[in-house]
Amino acid sequence: MYKIQTEDMITKFVEHYENAGYLEQLSLADALKNWADEYNGKVALVDQTGSLTYEELYQSANLLGQGLIAKGIKKGDNVLVQLPNNMYFVKVCFSLFIMGARPILLLPTHREKDITNISKLTEPVAMIIPSSFLGHDYKSMAMKVAKEQSSISLIITDESNETFISLQDIEAEMREQNNDLMEHQSSYKEIALFLLSGGTTGTPKVIPKLHTAYLYNAKAAADHCRVTQKSTYLAVLSIAHDYPLCSPGVMGTLCKGGKVVLSSTSTFDEVLDWIEKERVTFTSIVPVIANLWVESLALEEHADVSSIDYILLGAAKLEKQLALQLIKQFECKLIQGYGLGEGITCFTSPNDDIETIISCQGRPISKGDQFKIVDENNNEVSPGEPGELIQKGPYTFLGYFKSPEINRMSFTEDGFFKTGDKARVTSKGNIQILGRVKEQINRAGENVIPSEVESYLLEHDEIIDASVVGVADMELSERICAFVVKKDRELSMIELCKFLIDIGVAHYKLPDQLVYVDAIPYINVGKSDKKKLVAQYLE
Repeated sequence: MYKIQTEDMITKFVEHYENAGYLEQLSLADALKNWADEYNGKVALVDQTGSLTYEELYQSANLLGQGLIAKGIKKGDNVLVQLPNNMYFVKVCFSLFIMGARPILLLPTHREKDITNISKLTEPVAMIIPSSFLGHDYKSMAMKVAKEQSSISLIITDESNETFISLQDIEAEMREQNNDLMEHQSSYKEIALFLLSGGTTGTPKVIPKLHTAYLYNAKAAADHCRVTQKSTYLAVLSIAHDYPLCSPGVMGTLCKGGKVVLSSTSTFDEVLDWIEKERVTFTSIVPVIANLWVESLALEEHADVSSIDYILLGAAKLEKQLALQLIKQFECKLIQGYGLGEGITCFTSPNDDIETIISCQGRPISKGDQFKIVDENNNEVSPGEPGELIQKGPYTFLGYFKSPEINRMSFTEDGFFKTGDKARVTSKGNIQILGRVKEQINRAGENVIPSEVESYLLEHDEIIDASVVGVADMELSERICAFVVKKDRELSMIELCKFLIDIGVAHYKLPDQLVYVDAIPYINVGKSDKKKLVAQYLE
């Protein structure tokens, strides 16, 4: 059986792709130092608080790293990082890279249930959180998580407050000491950070990414998408996602000496202001956001979006009408993509014809990427036929963190990762994603596991049985529909969502639709007959 994540295997993996010319003997901390030397006074980051040059970013991350060490965080420690799109997110990540600690990147939308499960697996020593963001109190949530997880001994916020020490306080303390820069503690062969796989079940799926492999991922994506020193990237999706962080996103832009603009939200008012002010050249979004932008831009008589060269779209199906509207209103090119935190990244080319851009997800960004389309027995299908996409390559991970059982099912004997996505290869050689082999709901680009939501619903005393399905939706791609069998009374949607929020369920996992049924139909394997439920509902 294919073994996962041993030190010997990591060494062999890195050496193999290093000898093949893909991976470099550089950690992400080393890379930042090189960028600071090469691009020095050039602006690297912009957010609502101001800007930082490459040199300032390196100096600030180094200083912050020294401060975190002083607070007890050390090399090899895991740290929960749940910050919105701002400079502190980037500074914190690089400070942890420098000191050899590993950030676990949480979305701002993750809530107590998710974070507690993740913490049990990863045993973090600290949490770094916003004091508040978009009306949510992260401080009280962090205290509840820390109470459940004894390994967490430190909670740090991004703004000064009366409860916890802040990143600002730590930076101020270190500036007073006027210390020299510290040596990098991380190795290019080590784990740099942890991403979270879309949709966590009872056993959270945590994705370790190696320094050298993640750096290569960013560079290869930047090369494919033609990022240069003149590029200005607007991050509107949470950069805790792999897509806006590294495909090419923040990391890919920094690799090339470009400028990264960090938008706190994806609302068009804020986005338009950034585009006009910073002359943004590209961004990455999902179709549901693209649709809102198209509607908003149509109402703006004097909007100037002429700096936009192209828009990256991914994570959900792109409709032809929306694509044509984007091209017309933004007067730009489109690139459609497909990627996994676990591995392969694909993009169409800016020069592809419109039919290819709309219907396909393009080609892998690296010549080192290998992929196959296989049937249920792992045999390759005929050209053009659908099957499961499996793949491996220089930036594909080697297995989920501390999850041997899941890993045994996730890889083939010869080391190909089973993506769970149904795909085919077109006559022109492009990958076309057709849906999921495994059951999963794609809600506005966020992956939701139905069984997880079902388990939360069944925690309510008034719910006897439940089945959750994805239903096609023009705006969300798929909406979450909960079919529920009541005990005594029907809960309203507001009551149900309040209950789920109170027990710590993330907002993007809340049902969009609630349908009461007399009974859930089951098929002979003991699973609910979701096709029958949807058919009855649609009728």
